[in-house]
Formats: sequence, structure tokens, C-alpha cells
Amino acid sequence: MTVRDAQRSRVYEAEALVRRVFDRADAGTGRQVELYGSSITLPVERRFASVDSVQDYSDRVLALNWVRETWPRAAVPITVRQRAGTTAAHYEPATATLAVPTSGSGTRWALRELVVLHELAHHLEPDGSDEAPHGPPFVDRYLTLVDGVIGAEAALLLRATLVEGGVRLG
Repeated sequence: MTVRDAQRSRVYEAEALVRRVFDRADAGTGRQVELYGSSITLPVERRFASVDSVQDYSDRVLALNWVRETWPRAAVPITVRQRAGTTAAHYEPATATLAVPTSGSGTRWALRELVVLHELAHHLEPDGSDEAPHGPPFVDRYLTLVDGVIGAEAALLLRATLVEGGVRLG
């Protein structure tokens, strides 16, 4: 049985908005952002240059003690490969493979920490789960990874943007 992925487009829209906020901060507009009346300083989001650098980063995240203690699937290694096309990154659960576009114009959006953590959140889904791919349990894993790896400010921005976009959290 296939579970309907009712939140997919809302999750992607919120992520795209958050990526644009980070892009503007990286472009020199400043790391201070106003969020619902509070001023927060965005941490630096790591960027990657190759499949090898995404592989190394993914291996390091999955090896973190707190990640291993939280999600048993963190012990399952992943493989990162180049993906044809430029419009999407994706996770292949049958082979534990993260596919990222790395060549061609317009691939820079995928070679970044927020995208890789999104795909790792798919990898960490418990074995035998029948949850929707972008349902509340996925969103909870993703936010937990962003909070623990990038920082609380990034997670706050992502959480607020997801909620504002109508995404149900775990």
C-alpha cells in the first residue's frame, strides 16, 4: 500500500524559502534576520563541491553519537551518487542511496547542507514504517537534524516557515 504524500509540496515550498533566506545571508545582506518579532543570527550552512564531499559529510552526520542513539538506521551506511538532471535530489531506500545533481547549471541549490539533511531524514525512517514520505514523523526527523547539525536558529527558521506553510509537524 502506498501512503499519500499530502505534505510534499508544502515541505518543498518551505524549504525553498529557507534556502533563499540563507542564500541572501551568504550574498552579504547579513546573517541577522527578523522572525516573528525576534532577531536571530543565522549560522553558516555548509556547501559541497562534489559527490565525495557529500558522502564524507553524510558519513560524519550518521556517525554522530546522538544521531546513532536517536535513530537505529544511522548505523546503515549510505552511498552518495551523482544524479542526472538538475531539478531534484532524492533518496533511494532500497539501496540506501542519496542521489544529488552535481553538474550542469542550476545544481548549486542541491549541494548544500539543508538538502543533504532532508535526504538523510528519509534514510533514518524506521524499518517497516508506513509513514508518508514527508509526513509529520519525517518533518520531526528533519527538524531534529537541522537543529543538532546546523543549529537552533536554522531549525527555528525552518520550523516557523513549515508551520506558516501549513505543514503538520511530528
